[in-house]
Amino acid sequence: MATQTYSAVPIPTFPLVLWAQDPKAHGSYRFLAPWIGYGLLLLNGETWFQHRRMLTPAFHYDILRPYVRIMADSVHVMLDKWEQIVGQDSTLEIFQHISLMTLDTIMKCAFSHEGSVQLDKKYQSYIQAVGDLNNLFFFRVRNIFHQNDTIYSLSSNGRQAINAYRLAHDHTDQVIKSRKAQLQDEGELEKAKKKRRLDFLDILLFARMENGSILSDKDLRAEVDTFMFEGHDTTASGISWIFYALATHPEHQKRCREEVQSLLGDGASITWEHLDQMSYTTMCIKEALRLYPPVPGVSRDLSTPVTFPDGRSLPKGISVLLSFYGLHHNPTVWPNPEVFDPFRFAPESSRHSHSFLPFSGGARNCIGKQFAMNELKVAVALTLLRFELLPDLTRIPIPIPRLVLKSKNGIHLRLRKLQ
Repeated sequence: MATQTYSAVPIPTFPLVLWAQDPKAHGSYRFLAPWIGYGLLLLNGETWFQHRRMLTPAFHYDILRPYVRIMADSVHVMLDKWEQIVGQDSTLEIFQHISLMTLDTIMKCAFSHEGSVQLDKKYQSYIQAVGDLNNLFFFRVRNIFHQNDTIYSLSSNGRQAINAYRLAHDHTDQVIKSRKAQLQDEGELEKAKKKRRLDFLDILLFARMENGSILSDKDLRAEVDTFMFEGHDTTASGISWIFYALATHPEHQKRCREEVQSLLGDGASITWEHLDQMSYTTMCIKEALRLYPPVPGVSRDLSTPVTFPDGRSLPKGISVLLSFYGLHHNPTVWPNPEVFDPFRFAPESSRHSHSFLPFSGGARNCIGKQFAMNELKVAVALTLLRFELLPDLTRIPIPIPRLVLKSKNGIHLRLRKLQ
């Protein structure tokens, strides 16, 4: 199949592709299958639609509301660690810490995990495997020889990928095994409902497809692998870059802190209702996501021809790359795009509905976007109450495109504990 990238296109092109429900580009996304299987991210057609509809109840507001307290607990564990390991004004590479925190959150919210991922060193291997697989995927896509499965399996990168797959799968297999054992102890679904809330994994285990069948073990692991990766790594990227953006724009950081202090006081408690009251902080979060979108872009295989507003067209059957990073930095879309200006997202501002796509758009937008935004707000609010964030001018982060937006040299900040 011919392949073509077409990222520098007018805004109206994005909804034309995103709302068309075209399948993910098989040529590149298939390399993710050994890692996350064919879950919601990689599925297409009617099977994708059935899985999407099946999983939507896991993200209902009534399910998300109690997660705010869990998110806050995980953030506090991270901040307590920071207070122990940094001095009054010390530099810290934050991404690894934040990644553990978001994994802790997703394990507790989506899989009802007990204990702290952040205080258990065994989870470091899973974080490392995810980081390795991000890089290995990117390198494989760019190497024409490694796109052959046999050649890749014999390469050093291929062998490293197999080891990383094993580590990632061991983690998710243990999560599923533990829940199944727990459900056997509790009895069937009705008894489980009485003992605790149903989470993402419960919904997967008890869901029925339209033909009445339950998910196979293979499909179950694919959805768990997918959500485990997407639910922690993309959010960790978002939080890390938001912290960097606030560190480099102290006047906006100060205003966010004052807003949070007026709502939360000393931060002893944060509630669902508080999240909607953080108007200025939310504007800053969105502006940071514009500059540093956690998912830099997506690819689609066109199932029908697409004609652009300027009259050009693309035929059926080619792959199209939509660069969200490019869109968010496009001066014809966002004047002075490199300037950090949260007022772009003021309530009275107007913009094209597809000019800002940190969670993609259309029918295949991120199913967990509300979960993610809640976690971003909780993390920013509680962190600003305890630390002033300052840049490390000797180590400016260098954005690099991976499955999620990373920094080539990590994200180092100076943390100054507030009295």
